[in-house]
Amino acid sequence: MSLLHHLILYLTLLTVVRGDILRPRFYSKTCPEAESIVRSEMKKAMMREARSVASVMRLQFHDCFVNGCDASVLLDDTPNMLGEKLALSNINSLRSFEVVDDIKEALEKACPGTVSCADIVIMASRDAVALTGGPDWEVKLGRKDSLTASQKDSDDIMPSPRANATYLIDLFQRFNLSVKDMVALSGSHSIGQARCFSIMFRLYNQSGSGKPDPALEPGYRTKLDKLCPLSVDQNVTGDLDATPHVFDNMYFKDLVSGRGFLNSDQTLYTTPETREYVKMFSEDQGEFFKAFQEGMVKMGDLQSGKPGEIRSNCRVANRRPVDALLES
Repeated sequence: MSLLHHLILYLTLLTVVRGDILRPRFYSKTCPEAESIVRSEMKKAMMREARSVASVMRLQFHDCFVNGCDASVLLDDTPNMLGEKLALSNINSLRSFEVVDDIKEALEKACPGTVSCADIVIMASRDAVALTGGPDWEVKLGRKDSLTASQKDSDDIMPSPRANATYLIDLFQRFNLSVKDMVALSGSHSIGQARCFSIMFRLYNQSGSGKPDPALEPGYRTKLDKLCPLSVDQNVTGDLDATPHVFDNMYFKDLVSGRGFLNSDQTLYTTPETREYVKMFSEDQGEFFKAFQEGMVKMGDLQSGKPGEIRSNCRVANRRPVDALLES
């Protein structure tokens, strides 16, 4: 990457600031049932497919780190715009967009043109945690929806499953998120699944060695070998921790035992700067819950300062064509 490209990326990151206009109960007068509608739709989604709520929760991270929490990750490609859905970290990975569509449809019936898709992502992410046994917290609302998306920005910013703790520390610090925040937010992997694609190198060629990752506990490695043999369809999925439908601190207990599914997870325990937080959260679920909700609120505050609107359809920027925006 060139020096100029680094500078442009750095300046882009600097534009992401904490927003002063966000506040709890933002829709108390304009759409008083907004939060209860979101939770009701999330309950329905969980009943249809337990994994879907974990998938929805992941949308907050993938949205907020790319030019702020503006629902740009939901936008479909257009002839004039490559959206974020097909970015390297998102393609064949992010899912359950239809759950957000269902939530938006229910909100439009109750309060047309009032609740932004960006706020839906924040509320739904919180509800995914609360509905699976994790903490519940008050969210700040009042975001506007982006008019554009950028596959390139997502590719430049979002980490890969091969990332290690050192890389993640640096990435999160660019957004004023601490090491503790990063470790706690990694606990989002307490629920859900990931693809074999994300771990094949760990099983068969860690660091180009032609061997498995030595950090893998032998019994767990055997289990993953059976799940993800070399001949496997790499879209096959495995559980991110031993209790994939319950939001708890099992994720951290698994890391301590060498049973982290992703390389980016397991290195949180093998790296000295993050190990103590992993141990603390593995021993104290209450401390994990507290740190997680604090991190989610901080991440939800990230904004780009770009103009936005309230979209009636979360998948399209539907008021002005994208080419007109680019010319303005």
